[in-house]
Formats: sequence, structure tokens, C-alpha cells
Amino acid sequence: MGLTGTHTYVGFGLGAIQAGLFLFEAFHANAFQRLVVAEVVPDVVRAVRQAGGTFRVNIAHRDGVEQAAVGPIEIEDPAVEADRERLVEALAGAHEIGTAIPSVAYYVSSEPGSLHRILARGLRRKVSTGGPPAVIYTAENHNRAAEILEARVLDEIPEGERHAVRSRVRFLNTVIGKMSGVITNAAEIQAQGLVPMTPGDRRAFLVEEFNRILIAKIDFGGETFQRCIAVFQEKTDLLPFEEAKLYGHNATHALATYTGAIRGVQRIAELRDVPGVLPFIRRAFLDESGAALIRKYRGIDPLFSEEGYTHYADDLIERMTNPYLRDTVERVGRDPARKLAWDDRLIGTMRVALHQGIEPRHYAFGAAAALATLDPGVLRDQESLDNRLDALWQPASPDAGERQRVLDLVRGGLGQVIHWRESGFPALDSTFDR
Repeated sequence: MGLTGTHTYVGFGLGAIQAGLFLFEAFHANAFQRLVVAEVVPDVVRAVRQAGGTFRVNIAHRDGVEQAAVGPIEIEDPAVEADRERLVEALAGAHEIGTAIPSVAYYVSSEPGSLHRILARGLRRKVSTGGPPAVIYTAENHNRAAEILEARVLDEIPEGERHAVRSRVRFLNTVIGKMSGVITNAAEIQAQGLVPMTPGDRRAFLVEEFNRILIAKIDFGGETFQRCIAVFQEKTDLLPFEEAKLYGHNATHALATYTGAIRGVQRIAELRDVPGVLPFIRRAFLDESGAALIRKYRGIDPLFSEEGYTHYADDLIERMTNPYLRDTVERVGRDPARKLAWDDRLIGTMRVALHQGIEPRHYAFGAAAALATLDPGVLRDQESLDNRLDALWQPASPDAGERQRVLDLVRGGLGQVIHWRESGFPALDSTFDR
């Protein structure tokens, strides 16, 4: 299978989401003539070029792992002047563009190859050469990623040209619930029977088959724009779905992960064999996250109903514990300090629930487990809990009353964590004090 279309796709960052979602779906759309990607790691650029522009991904299904090849692609290093020029030229002719880099903090640097600077140059050339309209999918797991990137790019464009650029491009937020990762341990790659990115490489992309990705609705002011990556679903208001991702998917994934960390499991799939954990997680998902978001958004979409959210929860719990995805507690649980921030998945979900009149005691258990992962000392000295959390929440300057309500809940959750641990880990759903 080769490239048989007439359109151009340009991506930034060759990680698991770029490789296993954007480039994979663009390759199988049979609509693109060129697939171009910018990558800042010289070894990755070199490896893909040596492989003739083809890379491989491993796709975890419910009953096994499939290997798939994608390519040929053109891969460019933004730090190299000649590569930058080819990227600018590709952007001028691109119809769809996708950014999939570690965070929005990487949009801007002082280097000539900064993402925002290359995009600005490419979009200016698009206007000057009469290039096609384009959309830019921002996949940095931030609910204002599109607005942030657009502002940075427009700052780099002379004021007199900004209107013309705006008329030719739309920056789109996304909600990407696809679980994925890059495996770098050679023994693990071999044990799982994975194929590396390229022959002889030490990296392997492993992604789940899920591809129901939501994007902001495209509006070119009456002008028709036809996406070639047709599997994405447009939503007029993306915010409710972003909250379902953060306060449903991400929050429950974190709850499962830190519960697993307390229990001492290595892989998320092992939670299937820990008595009472999956029913406990499901109850949190439905009775706290789900109940709160349904109260907040009922009627805007079938997701925000008892039936819709139950299907969402059951599907996600099965997916996150898929043994073929082989996700580790260590990987999913990294950076617990960020995940305990005032507006992030654990504390944020508790606050949404409280605002809807629901007591989020299951997620308080998860927050306490995350804090114990960050600082095991709280298991011995519960009095340190307030100071540890206050330090994490200080940038948000939380309301004093709300802060106290959340602290009280997490303190109660910590007591439950300690009790579960000291009792020898009995079935969690039946022993959790409801």
C-alpha cells in the first residue's frame, strides 16, 4: 500500500500519537500524496530515513497485537536549515497539520527551528503562493492548546498579514482518548513480540486500536472544507468532552494507577486480578465522575446520560486493563505532583463533584494514594498531608472553604488507604467505608 492521493499532511513530533494516530490514519485515508513530519531527535530522523521513510507501529486489540507499516514519509529535523525550508514548503501546500509534542510549553523556543516560527513561515508562504486552506489539530492534552498555538504563531507574523493567514487556517482543539506509549526496553520489546519503529531501532510504538477522536468544529465562514482524515468527529462545543476526558478518563486512569501502586502491581492489567479493585473503580467512575458530569451537561449529547456514561465507563475500564496494551503503573503514574494540582484530574474531579452536590470519596482515596506515591512519608505521618497538598495547590490560590472540604476528604481517603494496606488488601469494593 502506498500514497495514492493528492493532499499533503504535515506533523510535528514523531511520538506514539503522531505515529499511531495522525500518520497512521492519514496513510490509510488514501487521500494524501505526501506525509511529512518534523522531529527534533536526530537519531529518530536518521533511523526513519535509513528505513526508506517507513516506520512500524504495534496496535493493541482486545485479543492480540497487530503490526502495521506506515510510509513512505518525509522526515525533517527543524534544527537543520535545509530541512526547515522543506518543512515550510510542505506547510504551504498542506491541507491538514497535526502537532503532537510533549506539551504546549514546547510551542516556542528561541531557536530558528521553533515550532511556532516554522508554522508562521509556512502559513505566510501558503498565503503568498495561493496554497490550500488548512486545519491544525493540536494534540498536546491542553483544553486551550489551539488558542495558545494560534496566538504564538500570529505573534510571529507581521500585523498586516495576519488577516490573510487567519482566513486560510483553523487551529483546532482535540480530545484524544487513545492510550499509547513508546517502549524503549529491548527485553520488553522482545518479550512482547513487538516490532521496533525501524529495523534495529531501540524504540517501539504501542498504541490501542481506539480511534474515536473528537475535534472542534471546523468553520471557514461558509467555505466548505473537506477533511481527509475522516475518522475524527467534530463537536460544536468541545469543553464538555474535554471535561469528560480529564475528569472521567484521566481521573479514573489515575485512580486505578495509584491504587495499583499502593497494592504493588506493575501493570494496569494486573488490576483485573486484585479483589474488588475494578468494581471500586467503576463505582467511582459512575457515581462520582459520571453523576457530576451528567448533572452538569445532561441533554447536550448522549454521552451525558446514565446509559451513555455507563457505556463510556465500561468500555474505558476494559480498554485501560487490556493485557495487550501492557501499560505500566510506573508510566501512567509518573508526575503525581502534576496530577494532584488543584485543577488537574484527581483534585479537579473532586471539585466538580462537590460543585454538583456529590461527595467524591473514591477519588479522594485516589488522591491520597497518589500523594503516598509522591511522598510515602504521609503513610506514617498523616499530619504532613495538609502542607504537602498546600504546596501543590499554592499557584491556584484556592478558596479557603473549598480547600478545607477537599483536604478533609483527602485526609479521610488517606485513612482508607492505610486501613486497606494494613488489613492485607482485602476486596476493596466491599471493605471501602461507604
